[in-house]
Amino acid sequence: MTTTSNNSKLMKKLMMTLMAVVFAITANAQYDVGTSNTSTDYFGNSTTTHRDRYGNTTGTSTSSTDYLGNTTTPHRDRYGNTIGTSTTSTDYFGNTTTPHRDRYGNTTGTAKSNTDYFGNTNTNYTDSYGRSTGTSTTSTDYFGNTTTTYRNQYGQTQGTSTSSTDYFGNRNTQQRSNNSNTSIWTW
Repeated sequence: MTTTSNNSKLMKKLMMTLMAVVFAITANAQYDVGTSNTSTDYFGNSTTTHRDRYGNTTGTSTSSTDYLGNTTTPHRDRYGNTIGTSTTSTDYFGNTTTPHRDRYGNTTGTAKSNTDYFGNTNTNYTDSYGRSTGTSTTSTDYFGNTTTTYRNQYGQTQGTSTSSTDYFGNRNTQQRSNNSNTSIWTW
């Protein structure tokens, strides 16, 4: 009877330990959301192709910069239909403001970025009413690779993006999300 009791207790401990390991793995899991590949032409205009986790093209973004330094980026779906536009302007201190507009020109949100003393870029996102929707922090390593961590308005990590540049100057970005059915990046 003592042996059965001890075996039962041991089995319970083992099951609790296994459950704890499974929960820890699940809590820290990240799901492949997709990729973005950016190439830049001779004139400095860049084209980004977005793909889902299966490699299917979901859309493109084409950026051009005017002589004042403002960057305009129309976003198109997989069929070439314009679904929105982002316009980035930079102030005297190097801070950027990017309002995002839908296909009708209505502002859907704004991203404001600044770079700290250590070279990290901190971005605050707001919706069309100015309410916070989240933040991101981008750090760059010695080789020029960047890692961006995205958090929601409560400070909870939602996902990450890791970017590297190849020999030809093309930027390749891998997006991962903490949620298996949502994307961490939006148009």
